[in-house]
Amino acid sequence: MAQLYFYYSAMNAGKSTSLLQSAYNYKERGMRAEIFTAAFDDRYGVGKVASRIGLQAEAHLFDPNSELKTQIEQLKVSGKIDCIFIDEAQFLTKAQVRQLIDVVDEFKIPVLAYGLRTDFLGETFEGSHYLLAWADKLFELKTVCHCGRKANFVVRLDADGNAVTEGEQVEVGGNDRYESMCRKHFKSLVWR
Repeated sequence: MAQLYFYYSAMNAGKSTSLLQSAYNYKERGMRAEIFTAAFDDRYGVGKVASRIGLQAEAHLFDPNSELKTQIEQLKVSGKIDCIFIDEAQFLTKAQVRQLIDVVDEFKIPVLAYGLRTDFLGETFEGSHYLLAWADKLFELKTVCHCGRKANFVVRLDADGNAVTEGEQVEVGGNDRYESMCRKHFKSLVWR
């Protein structure tokens, strides 16, 4: 039975690595896995999902206006799809999460979505909000704060390494702009 899965975490927990490994497992067994990622995140090239440890794969792009159900339906024309993978799932819209639910329920294709739970202010992203509410299965991937505790928050840093406490929710960046922290350290920098 197909289901919608949401794998969430702070940054640097291995979400993309896990996605790429799972997609590879499908392909290794002769099955078809299709990967989607956010169009505006081109740090590793347009239409690519890449992990910090060097794994990468080609991906279809989505933006807030993408009709994911339609795109997946068009991909089905060329043959059976065994699984859909979504990287950067926090950037999905509410409507797109509903479209993925339709893919699961109507097309009987499992969808595995990977993304951040919260932004740099501790607020949920739209996609994460609805995935947390509507996914059939939730899995937390874990990473650690500099103090050794579980990191479940992300702090945005300015050019001088200071915590940013206001600004646009979406600003693409990696370890140079963001650091995963436990709640205690996040609070001390962001919620002061």
